Amino acid sequence: MKLAYWMYAGPAHIGTLRIASSFKNVHAIMHAPLGDDYFNVMRSMLERERDYTPVTTSVVDRHVLARGSQEKVVDNITRKDAEEHPDLIVLTPTCTSSILQEDLQNFVERAQLEAKGDVMLADVNHYRVNELQAADRTLQQIVQFYIAKARKQGNLVTEKTEKPSVNIFGMTTLGFHNNHDATELRKLMSDLGIEVNAIVPAGASVHELKSLPRAWFNLVPYRETGLLAAEFLQQEFNMPYVDITPIGIVETARCIRKIQQVLNAQGANVDYEPFIDQQTRFVSQAAWFSRSIDCQNLTGKKAVVFGDNTHAAALTKILAREMGIHVLLAGTYCKYDEAWFREQVSEYCDDVLVSDDNGQIADAIARLEPAAIFGTQMERHVGKRLDIPCGVIAAPIHIQNFPVGYKPFVGYEGSNQIVDLIYNSFTLGMEDHLLEIFGGHDTKEVITKSVSADSDLNWSKDGLAELNRIPGFVRGKVKRNTEKFARDRNITQITAEVLYAAKEAVGA
Repeated sequence: MKLAYWMYAGPAHIGTLRIASSFKNVHAIMHAPLGDDYFNVMRSMLERERDYTPVTTSVVDRHVLARGSQEKVVDNITRKDAEEHPDLIVLTPTCTSSILQEDLQNFVERAQLEAKGDVMLADVNHYRVNELQAADRTLQQIVQFYIAKARKQGNLVTEKTEKPSVNIFGMTTLGFHNNHDATELRKLMSDLGIEVNAIVPAGASVHELKSLPRAWFNLVPYRETGLLAAEFLQQEFNMPYVDITPIGIVETARCIRKIQQVLNAQGANVDYEPFIDQQTRFVSQAAWFSRSIDCQNLTGKKAVVFGDNTHAAALTKILAREMGIHVLLAGTYCKYDEAWFREQVSEYCDDVLVSDDNGQIADAIARLEPAAIFGTQMERHVGKRLDIPCGVIAAPIHIQNFPVGYKPFVGYEGSNQIVDLIYNSFTLGMEDHLLEIFGGHDTKEVITKSVSADSDLNWSKDGLAELNRIPGFVRGKVKRNTEKFARDRNITQITAEVLYAAKEAVGA
């Protein structure tokens, strides 16, 4: 077993809890030891929620280990049902508690006899799937549960709305700018004359799920969450879905054209070409700015992109296709969906990396030495160590990437935000050097930056002094080249003479 000290996608129960806590008036019971209950803290801190996270831990302690849960889980479910009056309680184990192999479905059935609300078990294999896959599966399971319930009770709503309408799937708590994207997509649909039937799960009530078939189509902006639910609705009710992510000018237009095709196939008569033209040329600033003299400075610059499937693929296309930036490497940690990712990005980058090993992508960045990185919070840390700027474009993310201000990534306003992020992520011209000349930095002391946690090299005093005389915007590269030069020749201490020799060897 490999010890994971840094993970791109968390364990399965985190995905289930993200879905459950995104719905309105849904409570989750987590059967787990106390060490697994960090979700509550993470959500309340990162999302800056005013309310308590609706997740309760049914603690696996020494008594449970000795005698089994017995009535404990059932009592916790019925207690929360009486206290909170939720519409639904979702029970989930964790990887740790799954080892006990207790019959949680039996607990659910027993609790359902007393609970006034619905109770269900998250049917997820915690050993085989990660956070994103579990979120997708849990959302599908909840949709299936309430469609089946409505069908049994005879109140399933299948009659289509009078005007074109849409269900938007995939916005969840802890998602990357999901709440802003939901607002922007709602606005975009309004501009297109499309009613929003439901946004699921973010803020939706489970009572709304029986009306999902009323919509003319489903929109799945993020490939990671919502696709399974959309596929289920397509199978059950022949509801078409659009899974083109509207991120960037080109892909937003492609998404809108697909929506037009879907609506017209159902009898609508819409033409969105004038809207696309108006937005692209006059409303969005991204198309104009990417051709401005400022962005001409970025042409040919080299970048590395890494993140989840949706955002890494979208940013790779924007960089290469819309801004003329050379993408050396595009990567994703969604190994389970590798074929789709490769198909999407292969023509826009030199190489593709599919891995959930943080060290592997860090080493690739160090080897390629791009001018900028676009990745997760982990790549941002790597960039800091290597003196390479990084724009954060996908989860996992830190609190600074849960902005209070309005910053969508989808649609035409999202295109503006992304252009700003890309442009501001590059260190342009002599910027860093000028900061040093005019005293803009607190210190000129060299900080040893390497991807490896340890180093077998030492810098002498005169070597460091000479390194400090090199302009800051190329100093990191010179340092790495010199250390490589020294290692290749088994030199353990880098003096000024070694630095001169290394510079001469590489023609620097």
